[in-house]
Amino acid sequence: MSKLYIISTPIGNMEDITLRALRVLKKVDEIASEDTRVTKTLLQKLDIPYPSKIYSYRDQNEEKMSGYVIERIKSGQSVALLTDAGTPGVSDPGYRLVSKAREQGIEIEVLPGASAPVTALIASGLPFSSFTFKGFPPRKPGQLRRFFEAEKELPHSVIFFESKFRLVKSLEAAKEVLGNRIACVCIELTKKFEEINRNNLAALIDHYKKHQPKGEITVVISGSNPKFTEEESDEEEQD
Repeated sequence: MSKLYIISTPIGNMEDITLRALRVLKKVDEIASEDTRVTKTLLQKLDIPYPSKIYSYRDQNEEKMSGYVIERIKSGQSVALLTDAGTPGVSDPGYRLVSKAREQGIEIEVLPGASAPVTALIASGLPFSSFTFKGFPPRKPGQLRRFFEAEKELPHSVIFFESKFRLVKSLEAAKEVLGNRIACVCIELTKKFEEINRNNLAALIDHYKKHQPKGEITVVISGSNPKFTEEESDEEEQD
């Protein structure tokens, strides 16, 4: 049956693939993939044969390829959308395709799974009754400051992705705007060398100036609750 499947894939640990994802990947006609090489490696590890077509669907061609995928589904094909890791559309391509599919009445099935933002939030021990996920921060200083100013008065925990090269700059900007809040830097989630480092922003900045992180990074910063400001300030533990 022609349908669009949105499939979450592991963010590091292959054992996090779901039974439902395995079933769909074995039967789907085509796969639209953020990186076809990554997807082929995933299928090999899962011992799943390649479908009839695997084609590129990434930020740079999403506008064009969303129309192509819609036409493939209308022609009777079932298509799965995959990103390199995690859930399509969460700081990855997918939004335009899902939006167009909804507009045109195409059946969509979303297969939930591993999610770096939610995993980091739970691991942080910071409040998770409400939160804001903001993707990757902008690089320009003024835009970076505004990125955090939008959250200054809000009680929600703030989650974002960052690269190892820009982590300290983003933490410094957060401290300047938000104050010395409690935060948690999560590195290589679900992988062998996973690191969960919770402290106030000043201590985290000092630590990562001395020890540049390696791998994929998710940051959680507490909301405006005073309880989570200038706590856990033993910087010696960071070394």
